[in-house]
Amino acid sequence: MGGASEREPDYRRQRRAGIVWIAVGGVVAVALWLAIDCGMPPLAGMENLAQRMVFTLKCCCLAVLFCLVSGVEAVAHERLSSPAFDPLTGYETRRLAVNQRYLQNTLEQTVVFVAALFGLTAYSTSGSAMRAVVATTVVWILARFAFWLGYHRSAAMRGLGAPGMAASMIVLLYVAGRFGHEVAGLAGAVGLVGGFLAIEAVLFWSTATRRAARPRG
Repeated sequence: MGGASEREPDYRRQRRAGIVWIAVGGVVAVALWLAIDCGMPPLAGMENLAQRMVFTLKCCCLAVLFCLVSGVEAVAHERLSSPAFDPLTGYETRRLAVNQRYLQNTLEQTVVFVAALFGLTAYSTSGSAMRAVVATTVVWILARFAFWLGYHRSAAMRGLGAPGMAASMIVLLYVAGRFGHEVAGLAGAVGLVGGFLAIEAVLFWSTATRRAARPRG
């Protein structure tokens, strides 16, 4: 029990630092997204849905190449140059552990990002609107690198990459709202978006309840 209580203050310090880095990353991400969405020239030939989907597929390919494939390569190079070449030996450096966690996290987030980006594309019916697809892609890729580089510095600094996941979630909520409105008007939009927010509220509440019930000392 003593060891757990001694780790608690350190965890809280890291969490506070992580929140600060999330805020910093969020400000930079919003500024960059707006700069691209407002400053980039409209994309030509985007009135056709098929052309928009092909363009988005290319954006996804770039995101996978720079973020997911680079993570695979980082882990592979670490294994090729250390006793971790045989995973069954259990050998693991901190650098390898961080790279593996980055890779797993990026694999999970790629699924969310790709779904969000194609959904956004479906509702971005002009060259001007498609700038949002480019902006979201750039922010997500840079957020992944910020997460990766920050994680190598400290657990708290990985919070720099949080805006990437936030961008995917916001886009998915937008898509859900638009889809719900198509199906059942305002009630449908509120129902789908509100349903997800309710799930988030339950998750926050259950986590806070367990934390409050945790024995101290």
